[in-house]
Amino acid sequence: MNDNRFDNKISSPGLAFQPLYKQVEEHVTQLIVEQRWKPGEMLPNEFQLAEEFGVSQGTVRKALNSLTQSKILTRRQGVGTFVSEHTGHHGLYRFFPLVTDGKLPELPKAEILSLESMEAQSDVLEALQLKPGSLVILLKRRRILNNEFCITENIYLPIQYFSGLLEHDDIPHTLYHFYQTHFGLTVHKTVDSLKADLASKEDADLLGIKAGTPLLQVNRISHSINGKLMEYRKSRCRSDNYHYLVELS
Repeated sequence: MNDNRFDNKISSPGLAFQPLYKQVEEHVTQLIVEQRWKPGEMLPNEFQLAEEFGVSQGTVRKALNSLTQSKILTRRQGVGTFVSEHTGHHGLYRFFPLVTDGKLPELPKAEILSLESMEAQSDVLEALQLKPGSLVILLKRRRILNNEFCITENIYLPIQYFSGLLEHDDIPHTLYHFYQTHFGLTVHKTVDSLKADLASKEDADLLGIKAGTPLLQVNRISHSINGKLMEYRKSRCRSDNYHYLVELS
């Protein structure tokens, strides 16, 4: 963090009805949204934060623990508290639940099929809560596990949050870390809707399977840490040699 001082103490009238630790929690979240601390960066210690916010160390600790539980922060014993980033085993795998039968989870590679801007259709408008006529970026790709194509993805991104994406020549396999580092948007929560379906001819051509093969249709809406609807993803997943794994804790 470049500036050692925060803009103000915890005294916002709009937050007065909340417990003090929740006010600290929301203020820290807002500072992360504003990129005062970036993904992977260490926060000041509890004593420093307590002094800057004008609260007790115990209040700061309770706020940081809550943010750690919600995975906005990561605490490393004996080191410090860091802004979570979508790298490493936990950060990457928690958002990719398709697993090859009989194997441990692994990260798939991705082949980009197309990238374009377009006017959002009705289902995309509804999912992302956009106004009619809004533009989105559509990224089409297919993903590879176990040396075979296993998923096709249509990924819709509000163009106002992802200005400049169309000019990127090298879009990585792992998008969520890319969103953090290039656009200042951190995926905090995803909501997946699953439904069984049969492969169309287009599915068959892209995935190397027969039309009519059972597939899993997964629609995902991703929320940023400040509540923005930042991505709508429609995935068509093979189910012959793969399963959808969700771990609840």
